[in-house]
Amino acid sequence: MALSSTIYKAELSISDMDRHYYATHALTVARHPSETELRMMARVLAFALYADERLQFGRGLSDEDEPALWRKDYGDAIELWIDVGEPDETRLRKACGRAQQVVVLNYGGRSAELWWERVGASLGRNRNLCVLDLDAETMQTLASRCERGMRLQCLIQDGELQLIDDSGEMLAMRPQVRMGAYAVA
Repeated sequence: MALSSTIYKAELSISDMDRHYYATHALTVARHPSETELRMMARVLAFALYADERLQFGRGLSDEDEPALWRKDYGDAIELWIDVGEPDETRLRKACGRAQQVVVLNYGGRSAELWWERVGASLGRNRNLCVLDLDAETMQTLASRCERGMRLQCLIQDGELQLIDDSGEMLAMRPQVRMGAYAVA
């Protein structure tokens, strides 16, 4: 018997001062049986950083041809491809050929360092690739606050993200650019 995805609901209020984007999104996030809460929360955080009316979650782990999140134009061309974790080098090269902009949000701490040592030199040729590192300890704290129903407020200003949950607890982080430019196309 195959395990089914676990459904999480999140009300995400975003105030992005850097992009002048202010909206509340009612997110339904399916967590694949083999996906950790840490990875799922990294996807929610990616949504907050790149929020847009057309940004959507991909099938992710269950589909090699789709990213964790993506945004398509009205003609179905891929404008933004977002992966989280440590994606395969071949997958990223294909994504760079298909999308205008590709972003990787890395949250693995030491394993992210090892991944970058292995793939960084060959990926450096992709001008439309941005790799961001998220603090592993802060991401672990965020994952520990994961609930099936969440209300989160996100404030982004001067490249720093502050996330506040229902209890009023705040997490602050600043994505570190490993490659490319931290900008939303």
